[in-house]
Amino acid sequence: MTAQSLDQLAVNTIRTLAIDTVQKANSGHPGLPMGIADVAYVLWTQFLRHNPRNPDWPNRDRFILSAGHGSTLLYGLLHLTGYDLPLEQLKQFRQWDSLTPGHPEYGLTPGVETTTGPLGQGFANGVGMAIAEAFLAETLNRPEYKIIDHYTYAIVSDGDLMEGISHEAASLAGHMKLGKLIYFYDDNHISIDGSTDLAFTEDRMKRFEAYGWHVQQIDGHNRAAVTEAIKAAQAAVDKPSIIACRTHIGYGSPHKQDTSGAHGSPLGPDEVKLTKAAYGWEADEDFFIPPAALAHFREAVERGAQWEAAWQSRWQACAQAHPEVVRQLQQALSGELPAGWEAALPTFAPEDGPLATRAASGRVLNAIAPHIPTLIGGSADLAPSNNTFLKAYPAFANGSYAGRNFHFGVREHGMSSILNGMALHGGVIPYGGTFLVFADYSRPALRLAAMSHIPAIFIFTHDSIGLGEDGPTHQPVEQLAALRAIPHLIILRPADANETTLAWKVALEKRDGPVVLLLTRQKLPVFSLLQKADVAKGAYILLDTGKVYPDVILIASGSEVTLAVDAYERLSEQGIAARVVSMPSWELFRSQPEGYRNKILPPAVSARVAIEAGVSMGWERWVGPKGSVISLERFGASAPYKTLYRHFGFTVENVVLRALKTIDISRK
Repeated sequence: MTAQSLDQLAVNTIRTLAIDTVQKANSGHPGLPMGIADVAYVLWTQFLRHNPRNPDWPNRDRFILSAGHGSTLLYGLLHLTGYDLPLEQLKQFRQWDSLTPGHPEYGLTPGVETTTGPLGQGFANGVGMAIAEAFLAETLNRPEYKIIDHYTYAIVSDGDLMEGISHEAASLAGHMKLGKLIYFYDDNHISIDGSTDLAFTEDRMKRFEAYGWHVQQIDGHNRAAVTEAIKAAQAAVDKPSIIACRTHIGYGSPHKQDTSGAHGSPLGPDEVKLTKAAYGWEADEDFFIPPAALAHFREAVERGAQWEAAWQSRWQACAQAHPEVVRQLQQALSGELPAGWEAALPTFAPEDGPLATRAASGRVLNAIAPHIPTLIGGSADLAPSNNTFLKAYPAFANGSYAGRNFHFGVREHGMSSILNGMALHGGVIPYGGTFLVFADYSRPALRLAAMSHIPAIFIFTHDSIGLGEDGPTHQPVEQLAALRAIPHLIILRPADANETTLAWKVALEKRDGPVVLLLTRQKLPVFSLLQKADVAKGAYILLDTGKVYPDVILIASGSEVTLAVDAYERLSEQGIAARVVSMPSWELFRSQPEGYRNKILPPAVSARVAIEAGVSMGWERWVGPKGSVISLERFGASAPYKTLYRHFGFTVENVVLRALKTIDISRK
């Protein structure tokens, strides 16, 4: 068999596996794998450095299928090149408990680098991975030892380029000159509605040229052209690259090629036979893999072992010459925090005066940054307001990839997904900040971070109407409740500077999922009860009378804890035994043993008042049927924050009144 005929056989194996996988499931998207198979084949057999027997090899090239609807392309490649993904799993595509769900899911299938499907997310994740690679290479590599030195590749679709997040991420990648980022644009001119001319007619490549990308346009079915384009992209060391590959969706299908009919549904039995005939496919059986093609693909196993062995040799040599470098990288890649870092966490005293929790967060960051060298992050053009800037360090930019401060620009969605990519790459602890009201722009990335258990840290300041004069457009009312609705997302809304310190400790130690910190613009008093603050458990007793069953329990989060503390004093003066519970995190409290939860909120005490400057949704779980919630069931207004709190009932007097009413109700 000639090399050319073997190449064609291998490419058609990719196509027929995708066709059969979708057909058996009677669900899926066969058109993309059929169209982009030539490009994927060249990349995976000639350029992609990976080790199928060790999918987590740190210096592997990253491959992202941002067009996640074409997941059968990735599943087929993983099986063919020797990953632990048996053919039986392809036959279970989109079925319960299989390793081949409808879109790639990180942490489920070996070799899948990120969860994709919502278009544009993989595009932005790749930018984050390239950033992490550049940072680690700049900070840890030595001239004679390149320990971190790899590319990030992705296949992106028309849909990816239409979504706004790709504009944000592409603009930032071009600005940062991320030369080891190479994307293949599957330019097949077809979307679900039909021709892309219906809604997508700008010159996409001129757009990327304007962003500062290296741009090429090729025939995506010309494998020699693909090879040369990748080489040219690798040579463009100071620009990210995009290669527009003109392809035909559903390539080879006599009746569905170049139609939306090949996009989101099986070809159908008759069309499958016709298409395989068009490929010259002689086997009648489904899921047939020619032995010659399989042997060719499986060469990846030996190549991968050799690549990793060569890297291990460099690693060992570097360990001898620069043991501190290898030690730091090992620690970073494992997610382990440096020994003794907690000693740098600051504490605050009441006599220091009131302090906004955003300001306290900034002090925490700057105190711990020298002790956690892989803690990097920034803000969506709000660093002075979010207090995210690390004062002793430069910015990450072209020529200074060792910088630890990131200027993400006004790109909340792009920033959030880029943080996910940085964390997925490994070796860094990324954080990013904006205002809480703009969490709406970040929500898709937050959802995927929670779904994929990505340890990224999201800082949202100006967390309530307490920001004051900016008015209802900037005052979050429903955002906190909306974030609490996302499974596996840990949210912490600290009540003072010391709780903020402990919230950061929780965020940094949590390595199996994202954490959100909600912080105030307004100054808050510092409590002198740090020793009682069990933030890691989500809720704790801040003030108590000593009675096993108090008359009323005041529950609050964040800035409203101060109201509860002041109301406690007023109630005490009236002979009412109150308890104040600070509840910075519903999620952490919910995960505690029932015994602890009942200790904090005894079931026997039905008189409960919750206080939070947002919608009340969800608080009924904690206050019970006889409890009360002081909340805000409308949008805010523009005025000084103290005026707003007074008009909306967030006053000590109203808390006391509600407490007394609730006690009366509970006794009936």
